[in-house]
Formats: sequence, C-alpha cells, structure tokens
Amino acid sequence: MTDGQRQYGPLGSTLVIIPTYNEAENIKPIVSRVRSAVPEAHVLIADDNSPDGTGELADELAAADDQVHVLHRKGKEGLGAAYLAGFRWGTDNGHGVLVEMDADGSHQPEELPRLLTALKGADLVLGSRWVPGGRVVNWPKYREVLSRGGSTYSRVMLDVPIRDVTGGFRAFRVETLQGLGLDEVASQGYCFQVDLARRAVQAGYHVVEVPITFVDRELGDSKMNRDIVVEALWRITAWGVGSKVSKIRGR
Repeated sequence: MTDGQRQYGPLGSTLVIIPTYNEAENIKPIVSRVRSAVPEAHVLIADDNSPDGTGELADELAAADDQVHVLHRKGKEGLGAAYLAGFRWGTDNGHGVLVEMDADGSHQPEELPRLLTALKGADLVLGSRWVPGGRVVNWPKYREVLSRGGSTYSRVMLDVPIRDVTGGFRAFRVETLQGLGLDEVASQGYCFQVDLARRAVQAGYHVVEVPITFVDRELGDSKMNRDIVVEALWRITAWGVGSKVSKIRGR
C-alpha cells in the first residue's frame, strides 16, 4: 500500500501493550475483549508491581492463554517507562505492530481493527477523540476542557497537524518506533504521548487519526494528577520555544 510514492510492507504480528498499576478490577475484562476483537493479536500486560494483585491476575491470564504475556516491573515508574519497556519486549519478540491501550476500558478494543486497517497505509495511527466522528462518554466537563486544551496547546506550540496529540490509543509499525530515538525519551503521562507524536511528525512519518469513542473508566482510580499536567505544560512549552528559536536562528 502507498502514501504518495511510499510503499508499505505487511504489518506482521500485533502486540497490544497494556500498562497496569492497581487495575485488578479491569484487567480480566479488558484482556478478554482484546482477545475477542483481534484474536490473532498477542497481549502484553506491563505491571508496575501493583499492590492490589493485578500482577498475579495477569499471570493467571497468561497461564491460560499462550497469546497473553506478562512483564513484571519492579515498581511504579510511570506510563512512559512502562510503554518503553513494552516496546523493547515487543521488538525483541519479533512483533511488527505495537499498540498502546489503557487497562481501564476507556479505549474500546472493538475499535482496534479499524486502527490496524488504517496502519496498512501509515506509519502511526492515532485513535482520536477530537476528529469528526470521535467523542467522549461520561467525562466531566473539566476533563474534556483539559484534554482539548492540552491538544490545542501542543498542536500550536509544536506545529504538529494532529487534533488529538495527547491520546493514548495508538498503533505503531515497529520500524516507526525504531526511528523515533526512544533512548532519548524521558517524559511520562500525557507528555509521553505528545513526545512520541511530535517525534513522528518531525521524522516525516505518515500519521493518521481514526475517530474513536473514549469512555471514562467505571472501576478503579484515574492516574491523572497535578504532577502529570505540570510536567506536560513545561515540557511542551520548552520543546515549542526551542523549536521556534532554532527556526529563527536558521533563517
């Protein structure tokens, strides 16, 4: 398949990476839904030593299903670190597509086939809440304002043509990730997602947004906090200012 003159090869096997920390109520239902939606895909649960027993439940799932795997991490180190570890695991085990997905059900596994279909002609596919056809369900108004505002601020500051820069439901070709300089990524939370998106655009990769329905979690506690928002604000500002200064100096 092509994008202009670009030739895209086959996708290869899919690995859905699900980071967890205290998701005991959610992990079994979400893995079951993923396995039903994309039966050919493998699932990697990257657990940050959850004190609520999520890791043990993940081991039970893996023992019962050869396509479910568990990566036990030493402690809570953040979303970005969990995904980076998952990316390395997926690459080392020969998967051609690596998917980011939340454990809490906010990302609908039933929409994953549409992301994978779009990836046949792209380097990175984003599940987007803020393109036509995308929407959020059961979200407090302040969360929607924060998310929309964060994406708009990121898009303007970083000059990236992406509507949902902070979204975390994504499908990457493994070669795309290999070209993003992941060894230099230190950001966490929403900022991690912004960082990968801006790196993909800067590298010239073809990024496609597919509309999704984002459903607020019903069980467990949100991992969003003030520190995540503050980190995102200062990092995005620093990246944006640095990029604009470099362009001015280059004139």
